[in-house]
Amino acid sequence: MYKKILFPTDGSELSECAMSHLVAVARGCQVPDIVLLRVIEPPLVHEVLEINKSIMQNAREGSLKDAKRYLAELADKLSQEGLKASTVTLQGQPADEILNFAKNNNIDLIIMSTHGRSGVARWTMGSVADKIVRHSISPVLTVSPASCRI
Repeated sequence: MYKKILFPTDGSELSECAMSHLVAVARGCQVPDIVLLRVIEPPLVHEVLEINKSIMQNAREGSLKDAKRYLAELADKLSQEGLKASTVTLQGQPADEILNFAKNNNIDLIIMSTHGRSGVARWTMGSVADKIVRHSISPVLTVSPASCRI
């Protein structure tokens, strides 16, 4: 049924709590292709204007290195579970990049954690998971933080 699962993560413990669901679905459906995705957000415009461009470039490169290292660690964890995963790091707005990646790479299922924000925090920060659920052409399995045991 599922041949390619996308697991977007922001590097937080809450995003990792959906890993057990990823493992269960991937094993149960014998999924041959898992993609771990991390999106690095660009700095806000006022931050760019206040900070030297070379400093911004170094920070961006450091963020990308950290993201790649983090994804490699997650891929290793999946390997220990007998699953094979590739990693992708992108830059941009998380929800948009995840949706575009899923659409352009024949993703059959997206598995991701929500962060459980509501009220003002959700309104001001937005909800990546909510946007993915509303706009994805692929099915989306979301895992609530309340169901995680961190």
